[in-house]
Amino acid sequence: MTLAQLKTLLSSTQLPVVYRAWETDEPSLPYIVFLATGSDNFAADNRVYHKRTPVDVELYTREKSPDTEAAVEAVLDSVPIVWAKTETYLEDEKCFEIIYEIEV
Repeated sequence: MTLAQLKTLLSSTQLPVVYRAWETDEPSLPYIVFLATGSDNFAADNRVYHKRTPVDVELYTREKSPDTEAAVEAVLDSVPIVWAKTETYLEDEKCFEIIYEIEV
């Protein structure tokens, strides 16, 4: 899956989606930001055999929203993506940040 395909997939949640950051004014919460965080390639014999890109899919909500999280998780579960989830509250922003760690 490419990053463009991931954006299309995440957009099916009906939430605003952007790669890395909003160029202009960000929309009201909730929304999704996703970004590649590096590479985790499989290599041997001085060669990369399989390219993998770790990606953080960040869901931002004003209040804890199990329904919104379930919508994101349903979309991720609709394709063969393994994900891990962490949650934090951003005191300065007064919102929740739910991070889904995946690889594409």
